[in-house]
Amino acid sequence: MTYEVVIGLEIHAELATNTKLFTWAQNVFGGEPNTRIEPITLGMPGVLPVLNKKALEYTVRAGVALNCEIAEYSKFDRKHYFYPDLPKGYQISQYDLPICKNGHIDYDVNGETKRCGITRIHLEEDAGKLLHAEGRGDISYVDYNRSCVPLIEIVSEPDMRSPAEAIAYWRAVKEVLEYLGVSDCNMEEGSYRCDTNISLRPVGQAEYGTRAELKNMNSFRNVELALNYEIKRQTELLDSGGKVVQETRLFDVDKGVTRAMRGKEEASDYRYFPEPDLVPMEIDPTWVEEVRGELPELPRSRRDRFTSDFGLPEQDAVVLTATRAVADYFVEVAQTTNDAKASANWVMGDLSGFLREAGKSIEDSPVSAAHLAEMIGLINDKTISGRIAKDVLAEMVATGNAPKRIVEAKGLVQVSDAGQIDTWIEEVIAANPQIVADYKSGKTKLMGFLVGQVMKLSQGKANPGLVNEALQNRLQ
Repeated sequence: MTYEVVIGLEIHAELATNTKLFTWAQNVFGGEPNTRIEPITLGMPGVLPVLNKKALEYTVRAGVALNCEIAEYSKFDRKHYFYPDLPKGYQISQYDLPICKNGHIDYDVNGETKRCGITRIHLEEDAGKLLHAEGRGDISYVDYNRSCVPLIEIVSEPDMRSPAEAIAYWRAVKEVLEYLGVSDCNMEEGSYRCDTNISLRPVGQAEYGTRAELKNMNSFRNVELALNYEIKRQTELLDSGGKVVQETRLFDVDKGVTRAMRGKEEASDYRYFPEPDLVPMEIDPTWVEEVRGELPELPRSRRDRFTSDFGLPEQDAVVLTATRAVADYFVEVAQTTNDAKASANWVMGDLSGFLREAGKSIEDSPVSAAHLAEMIGLINDKTISGRIAKDVLAEMVATGNAPKRIVEAKGLVQVSDAGQIDTWIEEVIAANPQIVADYKSGKTKLMGFLVGQVMKLSQGKANPGLVNEALQNRLQ
């Protein structure tokens, strides 16, 4: 039988506030275990939580950017479950009155634009973290540093029909949150992760199949591998006459398989009730509009503008808008040089390569946008050649110095003197008589070799356009 894949994601994104959701403790990743805690995080008797307004603002900002309706009235609820990383024995979350609902986001996959609905976005506190003692299966340690970190959960509609769509959707949401500055979305640190629900149904059937939930995934590759495995597992199970059990499963990265963890809980299992220690929230629509007006240009809109205003190919626009920092950097370079294509090539190519080798991001690049624009200007006014520019850029990365200063200090100004170029050409012709003869006999592709030899002789300083023109005239 042929089956249709149905996928929905529950994305968890930690918010980049300075302090935790209901307390003054620092919201910083890492540190010695159990050093970023205090009585409210641990749920000590008699303590009262106080809502972090910035976390509410970030949630509203995310909701507006993801085309959600923002509730004028919302509240927190207690979600009960007993687990070692939950110090209070319950989590302060939201149940029936989330802050955001009925949104959507468009994303691109395989050259086609898709739209995924967003059921809700609610604000909650994160749990702690269990550390299992290596080689000691009977011992685990608990670190509560992550407890009470503000977290938004973005629950999608079951609108995705392939692992590729799920990954593209997950990436698109990540881009938006990063552009907004509400989350650093650091997947290695666990601040951007997801639970994935997947089911199969016969093609043409309206009713959804029984779903399995893949828990706590923080890698695009692992999510894709886990989903593909689940499609295979559920297909074989259904074809053999079996039934898919609704359960939570974990992905074994080493073996590439999913394993049952526990039966999937329903809302009733959590015994939700309104959080008695926090007053309900009344969200002023006027404030929501102020938040909307402060949103930055989002990645999809910026991609469209890069192709229309700057005339860039779509793939260049995709690369340059992958993060807000790279996009902002490119815009500054392009507007200064008035040469968008050259700016894009240098940002995506040599500069990115140097930064990768140095283990740096564009945010801490030793080459400022102003300096890169200055270097491109030196190429365009023929002060230096493109070949020399690569050496100049390497020096800029190493020292942070301005390109003009480097060019002057190292004597790298491009040579356009016709007499000097003719001298180099004569030396190359004298040293390569057979190549010259072959060129004159019709092997015109050898012109590239001869130009290269002149450039090598000049240590890259010769104006390549003038070299090419002079060589052709000399060999006619």
